[in-house]
Amino acid sequence: MPTVPAPPTTPPKPTWEPKQQEPPYWLRPTIRIRLTLLYGGMFLIAGILLLSIIYLLAAQALHVGSELPFKIVNGQVTSEVCDLPEKASPERFNAAMNACVNHQRQQALDTLLNRSLLALVGMSVIAFAFGYAMAGRVLSPLGRITRTARQVAGTDLSRRIELDGPDDELKELADTFDDMLDRLDRAFTAQQRFVGNASHELRTPLAINRTLLEVHLSDPQAPPELKQLGKTLLATNERSEQLVEGLLLLARSDNQIVERKPVDLAEVASRAIDQTRGEAEERGVEIRGERAPAVVQGNGVLLERIALNLVQNAVRYNVPEQGWVEVTTGLQFGQAVLVVSNTGPVVPAYEIDNLFEPFRRLRTERTGSDKGVGLGLSIARSVARAHGGRIVAEPREGGGLVMRVSLPV
Repeated sequence: MPTVPAPPTTPPKPTWEPKQQEPPYWLRPTIRIRLTLLYGGMFLIAGILLLSIIYLLAAQALHVGSELPFKIVNGQVTSEVCDLPEKASPERFNAAMNACVNHQRQQALDTLLNRSLLALVGMSVIAFAFGYAMAGRVLSPLGRITRTARQVAGTDLSRRIELDGPDDELKELADTFDDMLDRLDRAFTAQQRFVGNASHELRTPLAINRTLLEVHLSDPQAPPELKQLGKTLLATNERSEQLVEGLLLLARSDNQIVERKPVDLAEVASRAIDQTRGEAEERGVEIRGERAPAVVQGNGVLLERIALNLVQNAVRYNVPEQGWVEVTTGLQFGQAVLVVSNTGPVVPAYEIDNLFEPFRRLRTERTGSDKGVGLGLSIARSVARAHGGRIVAEPREGGGLVMRVSLPV
């Protein structure tokens, strides 16, 4: 006969953890309850102190007012306070005594009122000072949350609040903020990883295509038609490489700059001019301007990209003859400024905002010329924002644009 297994001696342990029941809302040490208890207790203490002071003042006033303002000496009534007639009828004498007593009582009440007002003022000052200190203590976690939020806004996503204390609304807010920072940190890390992988995956086939085309073009036995097709494909491939580089740079520059180093805008602008000088000479465009030192904290490669994009656009979108580009740098109103102005076609004011959109040009929506891929100003604006600055474009009188980049020092 088959053996029957013995029943287990102990019940199996649950594989899930029971959810802890939260206390009712009115039992939680919420901010509302804490502030209610705090200010209610302060009001109660202040009332008790104020009543005690008024009681002591009233007792002192009654003690003073209970003393008779006259004395009977040798069968005559004398007083140092009241002006009593020496020889008068009983009715007149009683009226004078009554007036004197009422006067003394009124003086006691006036003294009580004045001292009570002084006590009220003193208690009000103490209550406001104590309330201000206690409110600052209760709301101090908000200051901690604000400081952490500012540090996160400065690109430090590794910061966390980790607020300790009672399970109230502020702790719930801090925990929610920490959870949001965790998700943002993971999202930015995944984005950076994706940008790196996409950079490698997109550049490799384009580089292979360029190499193959250059090899075929270097063959002296290739027919002219094939060489012309190869040159067209090579130009298209180069345009695709520029587009990929621009998109990847745009994706990276949308984030804040974590590692910052001192960068001189004058040096950045000079490098951009050196890279564009050959193209400017071919187009007959003069590059001029004085560049004063303007040191900012940022990424030198990305800042150089701003200057290069602006100078290239100023050279390419210029007049056919006697055109010029003026590049200046300096410090203005506590900020480092890079200004690139140029001659060129007249730009309507309502078209300015469209120039900063990706793949947008003046009076054309898609790329279709040899002047670029339509990402130069978009990249410049993203890099400026990542450095905490901004870029502004204004139509120049007579044609052309004035591009002004302002960065914090």
